[in-house]
Amino acid sequence: MAQVAGLTFPFFGLIGLGYLCGRLIRADAAGLAWFNLYILYVAVPALYFVLISRTPFEELANVGFVASTTTATFIAFLVALGIGWLASKGNLREATMQGVAGSYSNVGYMGPGLTLAAMGPAAAAPTALIFVFDCALLFTLAPFLMSLAEPGERHLGATALLVVKRIALHPFNIATVVGGLAAYFHWLPPAPVMQMATLLSGSAAPCALFVMGVTVALRPLKRVPAELPALLAVKLLLHPLLAWTILHAVGGFDPLWVATAVLMASLPPALNVFIIASQYGAYVERASSVVLLGTAVSVLTVTGLLALILHGGIG
Repeated sequence: MAQVAGLTFPFFGLIGLGYLCGRLIRADAAGLAWFNLYILYVAVPALYFVLISRTPFEELANVGFVASTTTATFIAFLVALGIGWLASKGNLREATMQGVAGSYSNVGYMGPGLTLAAMGPAAAAPTALIFVFDCALLFTLAPFLMSLAEPGERHLGATALLVVKRIALHPFNIATVVGGLAAYFHWLPPAPVMQMATLLSGSAAPCALFVMGVTVALRPLKRVPAELPALLAVKLLLHPLLAWTILHAVGGFDPLWVATAVLMASLPPALNVFIIASQYGAYVERASSVVLLGTAVSVLTVTGLLALILHGGIG
């Protein structure tokens, strides 16, 4: 357990430290914009490029793995959507956000640091693949269902164009594609550029986790939805179970890749759940509650899962 605690404490400790600072120190929330810009456009893309560019290209072309993990996320979304549909009495806008809350793991900020710390550099390829395709799935489902809920709000063609732009222009996805091309052509940038990228990549996880804690602290718990326990059960328990079950049913995957996928699926709801809810003006306060409480509960669930992984119970 000391090894497990040594892995999880720095990650949840950084979130807790950010939360504590956000609660105790009076600071303008607008200052977070620059932190988020640095994380979104500089540090995390650098991390993905460094990791992917050093990964053999054939590992990145694992269609079966992508199909299995994306299917697990899609099923988790459908289950959470069903819970939301019942809880909101048929309100598709709210149900869509509940679907996102039950399936959108914190794969961008928490994922890379935790999987690499637990499994080493070999976890880079599955981590990046899960991020790219999970985001593509959820960035497609959310606007599509919102357009169905409000048919006069945006033309279907405009919605499709918006989805494509968001997926194609997301900095993490661009960095993954560029890193994949570098791996394919066995190319690396000049040493000083690569050294700078490596330095930036080292700052990605600490900054992202600290800012996540501050952001959650600045949105105090106001409304706890009745469906929250069910949504967190889907996100923190059912989603990783689905990933493990589907990957084992398909078979033939490296145990380290299976463990990485299960760990990524077990992560709490991402801050993007609140951001998407704010964008559409639906389920906003309750989305904040889901992120806050989901992160708190995941201290136990993720720690327990890591114990299973490190003792050979997952993989």
